[in-house]
Amino acid sequence: MIKKTHDRLLIIDFGSQVTQLIARRLRELNVYCEIHPFQQVTDTFLADFRPKAIILSGGPASVFSKGAPMPPKLVFELDIPVLGICYGQQVMMQLLGGKVERGHGTAEFGRAYVTPTSLKEGFLNGWFMTDREQVWMSHGDHVSKIAPGFEVYGTSPNAPFAITADTNRKFFAVQFHPEVHHTPNGSKFFENFISLAGFNGDWTMSAYRDDAITKIRKQVGSNRVICALSGGVDSSVAAVLIHEAIGDQLTCVYVDHGLMRKDESTEVVNMFREHYNLPLLHADESELFLGKLEGVSDPEEKRKIIGNLFIEVFEKYAKKIGGATFLAQGTLYPDVIESVSFNGGPSVTIKSHHNVGGLPKRMKMKLVEPLRELFKDEVRTLGYELGLPSSFIKRHPFPGPGLAIRCPGEITGSKLEILRAADAVYIDQIQKHGLYDEIWQAFVAILPVKTVGVMGDGRSYDYACTLRAVTSVDGMTADYYPFTHEFLGETAARIINEVAGINRVTYDITSKPPGTIEWE
Repeated sequence: MIKKTHDRLLIIDFGSQVTQLIARRLRELNVYCEIHPFQQVTDTFLADFRPKAIILSGGPASVFSKGAPMPPKLVFELDIPVLGICYGQQVMMQLLGGKVERGHGTAEFGRAYVTPTSLKEGFLNGWFMTDREQVWMSHGDHVSKIAPGFEVYGTSPNAPFAITADTNRKFFAVQFHPEVHHTPNGSKFFENFISLAGFNGDWTMSAYRDDAITKIRKQVGSNRVICALSGGVDSSVAAVLIHEAIGDQLTCVYVDHGLMRKDESTEVVNMFREHYNLPLLHADESELFLGKLEGVSDPEEKRKIIGNLFIEVFEKYAKKIGGATFLAQGTLYPDVIESVSFNGGPSVTIKSHHNVGGLPKRMKMKLVEPLRELFKDEVRTLGYELGLPSSFIKRHPFPGPGLAIRCPGEITGSKLEILRAADAVYIDQIQKHGLYDEIWQAFVAILPVKTVGVMGDGRSYDYACTLRAVTSVDGMTADYYPFTHEFLGETAARIINEVAGINRVTYDITSKPPGTIEWE
């Protein structure tokens, strides 16, 4: 956790898939917040954390369920502002003397409109810009009676208590989700809440940098650290930050697992050796990784094999440099959220990540993960703070497992070569058309099927591939990039003409959710 000199807001997680978006909204307002699952928030935890305000998240449970998630009652006795969202509102009403009822035809899912019954300066200042405000609802149960001391400030057709508050105690509760994109004025709602709570907006990357350096020095002491350097933005920012903290106690290890893009290993190694004064070992372990992946098709098995092999390789190189005590990684908050609920909370696992889940005891090493609570856009901001060049910071994300998760089905050397060539053509097209900086991530995936085609006067039977390009802010949600048909046609023609082994090109227009950005 960040040092306690900063104003801190606690988000108690009841399992909503969009809880992390609450944190994003608050970070954008320069408020430091942490998400912790309800079962970890005890009276002792609250005394140690000392939040300046608390937000109760939404969640899939019903307050009527046996063992329904609940916060400690102390939350409402700390004399600090509390905001309940969706399930959080229902919990607040249930615990403070109100009443919640099951759906019975009053459920709301999707876009809805809230109309004001009363405007309160400060609480809803500037929020109702017209006679109604668009919001996003997702609830079955509903509040049927508000708790003593609360008043109604907004209603929707199926939520008579869509906005309620006890302004004397600074308790606020809404049935909708102000954190999601589909509540367009949601940021203003949070801005009003943190203003009432007295936050001074001291959460900046400059402050984070100073805190992180202090924390790294305290954690590492005089010991040695090896850093898993992939050449991507995350691991590179982590490496530069740790090097700033402990200098030559850090050795970076670039593991070439044979799953990199065309010429990438050479570019990464040259860049760091020429431009950064970081000790760097180039570990060519491509035969080891590709050998272990031979014949494996299941995506989760691929990820786990790669994760275990990374650990073996780092263990080997830790011994080579004289016994490193710590392993540094560029793990991000979205990695943690998708692999397991943050800090053990109740949300659903989406997929495992090779760099999440800790280290085996036999390694006798501890993790240094200075970016673990940051979103991707925050890491980029930190990169600028550390002086990394813009051209490098703006590079598209590249996953740790590399091309393994862009090659559904069995991985073979020939398929990887085809994939590298097609990806190089695609990225070249994007750069030539001046679109690279508009896109969050772009890549080619080779599909595990062959299709019949006609090339010249002959029949072909080659692989199909799909192009993927998405726009995003933090990687938690994403939409496909709207290329013109002219661009897609030109790119498909180039790939088919220039890459032997592909005779069909498709474009993936799936958003996240329901899909993920990567194919596996």
